[in-house]
Amino acid sequence: MDRSSRKRIALIGTGHRGTGMWGINVVKGYSDYVEIVALCDTNRLRAERARGFLGIDAPIYTDAQEMIATVKPDQVIVCTRDSNHDEMIVRALEAGVDVITEKPMTTTAEKVRRILEAEKRTGRRVDVTFNYRYAPTVRKIKELLNSGVIGDVTSIDFHWFLDNKHGADYFRRWHAVEENSGSLFVHKSTHHFDLMNWYLDDDPEQVFAFASLRKYGKVNPFRGERCKTCPHASCCDYYVDISKDPWLEALYEDPSREDGYVRDACVFREEINIPDTMSAMIRYQKGVQVTYSVNTYMPIEGHFIAFDGTKGRIQMRQFERQPWETPEHDEIQLVRNFGGVETIQVPHEPGGHFGGDPKLQDMLFKPGTPDPLNQRAGSRAGAMSVLCGIAALQSSKTGQMVSVSKLLDPAQAIAA
Repeated sequence: MDRSSRKRIALIGTGHRGTGMWGINVVKGYSDYVEIVALCDTNRLRAERARGFLGIDAPIYTDAQEMIATVKPDQVIVCTRDSNHDEMIVRALEAGVDVITEKPMTTTAEKVRRILEAEKRTGRRVDVTFNYRYAPTVRKIKELLNSGVIGDVTSIDFHWFLDNKHGADYFRRWHAVEENSGSLFVHKSTHHFDLMNWYLDDDPEQVFAFASLRKYGKVNPFRGERCKTCPHASCCDYYVDISKDPWLEALYEDPSREDGYVRDACVFREEINIPDTMSAMIRYQKGVQVTYSVNTYMPIEGHFIAFDGTKGRIQMRQFERQPWETPEHDEIQLVRNFGGVETIQVPHEPGGHFGGDPKLQDMLFKPGTPDPLNQRAGSRAGAMSVLCGIAALQSSKTGQMVSVSKLLDPAQAIAA
């Protein structure tokens, strides 16, 4: 390929996700197709560390608007805090630049509407990075559903388990404050809601949810400011020594001198205001009923999903981290109403999310990549998954059923 025709990309946000998946992986795997021409982060030292990891000499900016105006990239990748995704996305669109944004696309219904309006007005494109769509087992389930082998889907059971390592980590970081992340109903569950929307090729209509803070935050009898200085380190199951992780030490510990943000904040600090235990009932426009849950302090990591249809059932338990050995493949059980059981083995593939990450990046960066399953996700997919999470959080606070379509279009609520 003629490298002079490469797409010029600017990266906004150089934390773990930005520097890793959208920095190092892109430089290593897609330099024939794209070139990272600028890095932007409000913390300049972090951006400098990221540039070193990437091995490039792109200029660094601390202001996204200045970067876009100066560098004039073809596309930006947004990896900032969820709550200011909309600001970065709209700035880029209005400058005539296409956007790839990390999920969730944003955190409030108002910001969803702002992004959709800007995209329509400017004629540019927003892609949302739903990498779970590309995992091999997920692709196989989608193919089975599309085949009609279990008839019309009538209900789904979907339960996600975050373990005491991964789940707790959200409560160490900025995600633990609702104003930053919209809660895990938005930040984490946006993946899960998008999967269901995509599996069903349908929109969620009504959501009723429960949520509570049962493990982290102020419910614990003791707390500190951060693990590094905590007087309870010797007796806390959640103590981490960030100095043992050179990656986090480089991207967060030294750069914390500039902005005060630390990567080992106490999971029991009182400012935490998001739930850690969540469940929801969702009804889709075509009538499918969903039972969903996510818990963040489990001894296991992974998920269980089952689809009930008019002709049978598909079910799968995916193991990510468990206190026992698991195979290098997933097993899907296809159970026909009057035809026995078929077990389908799906091998894991290289790359993050069992091979989903590189497949997503192929779709975004390699011209002409086929998309028979409609895996590439735009702003509307980003909007519907976020709005489902916003509806769930709102329902958990009010005890009321929430309409997703009325969040998207407030005029419906007024007319009602």
